[in-house]
Amino acid sequence: MQIANPSSLNFELYWLYNLSDPLRTSNEHGGQGSGTRMQRSPQQVWSKATSHQSLHGRSQSDNSCTRSQVDPPGVGEHHGVDSSFKPAKSRSLVLKKGKVTDKFRFRLGEHRIPSVTEKPMKSLGKVINCSLNDRDSIKATSAELEGWLRTVDKSGLPGRFKAWHGILPIILWPLLTYEVPMTVVEGFEQRVSSYLCRCLGLPCSLSNIGLHGKTNKLRLPFSSVREEFIVARAREHLQYSGSRDAKVSGAGIVVRTGRKWRAADAVQQAETRLKHKAILGTVAQGRAGLVSRAVARYDSASGRERQRLVQEEVRASVDEERTSRAVAMRQQGAWMNWEQAMERSVTWKDIWQWNPQRIKFLIQGVYDVLPSPSNLCIWGKIETPACLLCSKIGTLEHILSSCSKALGEGWYRWRHDQVLKSIAEAISKGIKGRRRTQATAKTIHFVKEGQRPEKTPRNRSAGLLPTARDWVMSVDLERQLKIPPHITQTRSRPDIILVSEATKKLVLLELTVPWEERMEEAQERKREKYQELVEDWTVRE
Repeated sequence: MQIANPSSLNFELYWLYNLSDPLRTSNEHGGQGSGTRMQRSPQQVWSKATSHQSLHGRSQSDNSCTRSQVDPPGVGEHHGVDSSFKPAKSRSLVLKKGKVTDKFRFRLGEHRIPSVTEKPMKSLGKVINCSLNDRDSIKATSAELEGWLRTVDKSGLPGRFKAWHGILPIILWPLLTYEVPMTVVEGFEQRVSSYLCRCLGLPCSLSNIGLHGKTNKLRLPFSSVREEFIVARAREHLQYSGSRDAKVSGAGIVVRTGRKWRAADAVQQAETRLKHKAILGTVAQGRAGLVSRAVARYDSASGRERQRLVQEEVRASVDEERTSRAVAMRQQGAWMNWEQAMERSVTWKDIWQWNPQRIKFLIQGVYDVLPSPSNLCIWGKIETPACLLCSKIGTLEHILSSCSKALGEGWYRWRHDQVLKSIAEAISKGIKGRRRTQATAKTIHFVKEGQRPEKTPRNRSAGLLPTARDWVMSVDLERQLKIPPHITQTRSRPDIILVSEATKKLVLLELTVPWEERMEEAQERKREKYQELVEDWTVRE
């Protein structure tokens, strides 16, 4: 219970908290119980008296109160229900002028009920003590989180298994039980992110945007403490404001999370955005069509479906905030300029199966935190950021795709051939698989009266390989590959050639491994290279 300006109150407040079995509560006016059974709900008995008036006719100097003095009328007189207090499961608290005092003692017959000052209690994971605030509990939660992370770090497991520690569901409950400000939650997320980077062997300079972003080009399966806290608090606000009980929804319960972020404002903003989307209607997203997937509308949803939409919108707003911060990051936010690059999601199965060095290189390469000469100079490890092969600045882009000396020595050609081998192996497996499958004869299935036709599996094979069964593949590896002269005369040298004599088809594949920001430029250059050949064959047809 919270009292506004408790120091100005001129009365004594006696509180008796019972943790025993469920009881039938008395009605609002102190009469007989209404017969409503509360499931595992603690009974609270309040008695008030001014500082100049006695309590139930006794003098204020008396420091003991028996059960008859604190029980409201009707409690203990119900039929078939054990409504007696249990001293061992009860606590007492006395407030005088807004301050806790141990002047008074509650007794149940000959047994004295301990005060919260003497024996703090814990109910549903929340510690209740005489401080009447959550500062000590928040500090204890922070210490517990640090202890859990240290225990996982010293467990001796490989780093990828340490990352799957499962601490988030455990730490989320205290964050919802206490009034934790957003600043403390952000500190928890920074601490968890630092341990994740240590487990995966990533540098500490990696931002948590790369670890927890859901709209990044590279998506990792790590959940954000801050994001889950915001969604959970928004869900709590929706439960109070959207309750079917008029007393609960009209009570004006405020979910307190500090001054930096408020759950009510976040929910209101999410609802406004959903209403705006409902007015606009269905819009195109990326390359998908307008009716490619069903979208739930906020104006037609109700109940749990509406709450789910609001929570998803709150989660989307958190991710948009991450994206806005990534725009200001020159290196770790460069992935936002990769318009033609495909998105990639890394699952827990991938993390468990892949080589740890592969995971480490993938994350560091996407967010430009590899130990390149430029980064090492920024980190203070070396004095000059010059490339080891030439005199230019050794950025990651320069090393992987722009070094003229590496190009002359064939380093980029070797990488190109390794990628080409993987593509050729995949195409070869597809051709062999098509040759093994035999075409099935088409039959007519008759359906008797009263029966239903059996569902036949659809042939979902698509692409160029199913169009012919006599493909012959040639790959430009360690030799100069040319198009067969009986097909056409050209100086172009594609990387892979697929020829089908039966269907008179020719497929040319050209591979390039450019920097992500120059993918569109490389594609236009390759298309222009074979534009003359395409026009020549178009005229022949």
